[in-house]
Amino acid sequence: MKKFLVLTILIAQVVLFSCQPKEKKLPRVAITGLAIESSTFSPAQSDIDAFQARRGDEIFSYYPFMADTASDRKRAEWFPTLRGHAIPGGIVTREAYETLVGETLDRLRENLPYDGLFFDIHGAMSVVGLDDPEGDFITRIREVVGPETMISTSMDLHGNVSKTLAHYSDLITCYRLAPHEDALESKQRALENLLDRLESGLGKPKYKAWIPVPILLPGEKTSTRIEPGKSLYAQVQPLTEQEGVIDAAIWIGYAWADEPRNHGVVMAYGDDKEAVTSAAEQLAKSFWDVRNEFEFVAPVASLEDCLDTAIAFKGQPFIISDMGDNPTAGGAGDVTWTLTEILKHKAFSSENRPSLIYASIPGPDLVAKAVEAGVGGKVSGYVGAIVDNRFAPPLKLTGIVKALKQGDKNAETEVVVQVGSVQVIVTKKRKPYHYEKDFTDLGLNPRKTDIVVVKIGYLVPELYNMRAGWLMALTPGGVDQDLERLGYKRINRPMFPLDKDMTDPDLNAQLIPLADEALK
Repeated sequence: MKKFLVLTILIAQVVLFSCQPKEKKLPRVAITGLAIESSTFSPAQSDIDAFQARRGDEIFSYYPFMADTASDRKRAEWFPTLRGHAIPGGIVTREAYETLVGETLDRLRENLPYDGLFFDIHGAMSVVGLDDPEGDFITRIREVVGPETMISTSMDLHGNVSKTLAHYSDLITCYRLAPHEDALESKQRALENLLDRLESGLGKPKYKAWIPVPILLPGEKTSTRIEPGKSLYAQVQPLTEQEGVIDAAIWIGYAWADEPRNHGVVMAYGDDKEAVTSAAEQLAKSFWDVRNEFEFVAPVASLEDCLDTAIAFKGQPFIISDMGDNPTAGGAGDVTWTLTEILKHKAFSSENRPSLIYASIPGPDLVAKAVEAGVGGKVSGYVGAIVDNRFAPPLKLTGIVKALKQGDKNAETEVVVQVGSVQVIVTKKRKPYHYEKDFTDLGLNPRKTDIVVVKIGYLVPELYNMRAGWLMALTPGGVDQDLERLGYKRINRPMFPLDKDMTDPDLNAQLIPLADEALK
């Protein structure tokens, strides 16, 4: 009897255990990417030191939505490899590219296989000897992970989408705002689209529609703060809510590189062929229809007119964008033309004249002398034009050291040198100045300064909200806003606005095959 009872209990336990729901196996997902905008019209080159590379688990710190306790973090088994980010600059050296890509591929090989891969890029990287670096990168990733791994690509709307990149990306999206206040939101959308498809078992989307739009415009003319960009990008979200459409996107493209892939692109993808095709074609037509309506996001003028207006302006600060050498768009950041003109202006010749902050100019030699002289000391030395001397030579600054700060992750060392009523921020390495803290950490108060000149195009939100007045100066440099004087030789033609009388292009959707099918 006891034996029978024991046997009955054992059988019951087996049955009970077999009825318990089995723990769902998490998908295996890798993370990688390289992000930089690279102007081919600048003499600068970006080497490996330009990239701030995160490796392994430190990559998670870049994504707030991937914190330890975040819900998305718990949805997969993660394999972060290498994610490199650089301030926009000149063309990337081939050695730097091969080194970073090679390390990425080695790290990917360590934990094969993967169910998914989050490919986080900008999309406007230029590399010596390559016309389509992101296309090359994803092709080499595919050679390692294979065609079955689902890849979700996240991009800046100023990136470029070649057919190769579209082919090897199963899901692809980009920002919908410029300035890019939705950058992290867009990255999270790209990641969650990937996780949703893996968890649901639906697999890769069946259809990807790709439409090249022959428009090439700078970001300063296509901001979503104003029309027509505001309404154009507002069309995207409703289309993604249609049955059979997962996501859609409009890429403005990157205007300061001379490569065949540089032009606008529209894409949509999902499981319903007609819905995906229709969504892409609607966005492409809307983009083309408003091409003549794009204007600068703020009034533009010559530097001379900008300074005259700022000097007469009542209110602080009046911000002037030194656009031609904007390092956040790919300029070398060391063109001295604008600063030379400012220091020649009689209005700033003495301390009691209108106050002006100039941010910024690299000058490692002067920085070293300023560190030696200390705050309050007099310093004299050359700044700028180490990389880009096409428009003005190195500039000799002689003034008083007002502030000194070391340890900045980009500039390394920053000093403020006062010349007349101008306070020039000189850096050991180039650095864009976006935030109020960038100034206040140096003892500067931009809100109480008459004129603030920044090497930037359209203002980032913090500067935009600070401004009392604002003009964008048409200054020279590697990201010149006058596209016609850049001298394109290799982009596809005709291209708007370079070819103003061009006929309407073919905006019918091209269906891009899945990664395991041949690209036509």
